[in-house]
Amino acid sequence: MSDIRVVLVSAGDREAGLALAHEVVAEGLAACGTVLSDVTSVFRWEGRMREEAEALLILKTSVQRASRLAERIAELHSYEVPEVLMLEVEGGYEPYLAWVRRCTAVELPCRHEGSESS
Repeated sequence: MSDIRVVLVSAGDREAGLALAHEVVAEGLAACGTVLSDVTSVFRWEGRMREEAEALLILKTSVQRASRLAERIAELHSYEVPEVLMLEVEGGYEPYLAWVRRCTAVELPCRHEGSESS
């Protein structure tokens, strides 16, 4: 396994997902965030089945920043119990993984030579 994590976060809508992504990327807690609009979640909440339109935020971070990222999402999120799921990354394109490490390093600014991607 690598030291990179993918973090899934549901949000009330695209704008809420974008706001979360902008904040955690600006703070260096995530290298980037991808917002997928028009997803539907089915879940049980307070004893009732619910179906809600949401957006899905996919964040990329390092294992060193993952816990603080989860805490920060909980602080910023409008949901009482926000979905924050961390997935271990088994591998990937090493230059991209290195970019995620640089962007989420506490002591180093994010810098990337070449085109940016998420």
